[in-house]
Amino acid sequence: MKLGEKVQSGDWKQEKHLPVIECADAAKAGEKLAVTVSVGKQIAHPNTTEHHIRWIQLFFQPEGDKFTYQMGQWEFSAHGESAQGANQGPAYSEPTVMTSLTLKKSGTLLALGFCNVHGLWESAKEVKVGG
Repeated sequence: MKLGEKVQSGDWKQEKHLPVIECADAAKAGEKLAVTVSVGKQIAHPNTTEHHIRWIQLFFQPEGDKFTYQMGQWEFSAHGESAQGANQGPAYSEPTVMTSLTLKKSGTLLALGFCNVHGLWESAKEVKVGG
């Protein structure tokens, strides 16, 4: 068995677990590219002690390169837990990440998210980089 066999995908407009990558379709080489990755964009994902998104990772696969580069990893730690009981806490982490990347060549951004109940989910978005 391989880990990749356990990663699920689909259409984010119909599946609440998919990480959604939002950024420009094209960027200039060496300039900052604003990227937002979120889970539950079209269909809200639960954010409770019992059912939540635990983390999101973002990778970049340059065109023609063998290796993938990890761009960041974000953990969401507060889901309503408290001494008073489940879902009684005063704070909740929302599964949304905003970051900036600088790319030198075209490629594909890949997002991986983990739901504590339904496992691993992935999505991808191509970005064209020009001079």
